[in-house]
Amino acid sequence: EIGMVLCIHSEVSTPGIDIFDREPVFIEEIIKPLVKDMPKLKIVMEHISTKEAVDYVMSAPDNVKASITCHHLLYNRNALLVGGIKPHFYCLTILKRETHREALLGAATSGSNKFFLGTDSAPHAVEVKEAACGCAGAYTAHCAVQLYAEAFDSMGALDKLEAFCSFHGADHYQLPRNTQKITLEKKSWIVPKRYSFGISQLVPIRAGESVAWSIVSN
Repeated sequence: EIGMVLCIHSEVSTPGIDIFDREPVFIEEIIKPLVKDMPKLKIVMEHISTKEAVDYVMSAPDNVKASITCHHLLYNRNALLVGGIKPHFYCLTILKRETHREALLGAATSGSNKFFLGTDSAPHAVEVKEAACGCAGAYTAHCAVQLYAEAFDSMGALDKLEAFCSFHGADHYQLPRNTQKITLEKKSWIVPKRYSFGISQLVPIRAGESVAWSIVSN
């Protein structure tokens, strides 16, 4: 009635539901009944991670849209689990298998206004990530736009990047589109291994590795 947007982390947390199935269960048990009961409610399914979510959002009414993170576009669960547990890739929604990453990448780069940027960048001190029970969250704020550019470039869809980052979300929220510009250049750089974080430090995504794109003006 007042035009408020419901932004919702689209997973159930019911004990007994497999962590890799939380999003599909949420769609069936929560979102579909909600959309039926409140057909005019604007909804953002935040940082979706599965093909099921992509398919649902594409088929849902226009008031249902979704955000996608750069790390879900670039990485699957192998980055988290193969060769030892990599805690800095542990996030919620958790990274899924490659078929889901491919579906997300296809959706993001399709040009559909159903999908838009949502970094879900989550900084945590290194000691609470590299722990027996570490916090969920991947830190990408240092290079999120550049990582999105990598993802879109991999699909030959750089012409769709600006709308995904700057138009689709603003339009859904009925906000003015930002008139400021940044310029990206395909020029690689090395991400620092750590950033200062209060009295501690944090480890970013791509720590000590290269990112293919740079922001050269803003």
